[in-house]
Amino acid sequence: MKNLILLLLFACIPFSCSSQTDPKKAQEKSEIKPSKNDDGEWDIDVLDTQYDYFLNAVAKPMSQYSESYLKTKNTLLVSEWNSYFSSGRHRNIIESSISYDPKENYGLKFEYKLYQVFAYVNWKYGLRMNGLSGSDAIRQ
Repeated sequence: MKNLILLLLFACIPFSCSSQTDPKKAQEKSEIKPSKNDDGEWDIDVLDTQYDYFLNAVAKPMSQYSESYLKTKNTLLVSEWNSYFSSGRHRNIIESSISYDPKENYGLKFEYKLYQVFAYVNWKYGLRMNGLSGSDAIRQ
């Protein structure tokens, strides 16, 4: 009887040592969501300090894109990004999913900034994304 109790205790140890966090809940918490700024315009915040440099010195100007072109590209790129996030690919680069509704009218400025996030990740980390236009995919 004593051996049976010890055996049951040892059998329960792996369950008590397992991770207490739910991976689905962790993924839900790490999501980039568009928000409206004080002027009522959609905006996205990028916390990487080099992103502003990239926008001002490396990226093509906003005037070279149409809103419909960027919306189409962003729909593809967000889908690809979220696929990488949910599969765990490029975990050292992609730390959150992106909430994006292609039916929402975000405006040219937001669509441009979001598209440049993907171009920036390509520029800084060399992550090639299929939805990124060839002229925006910067090879290092």
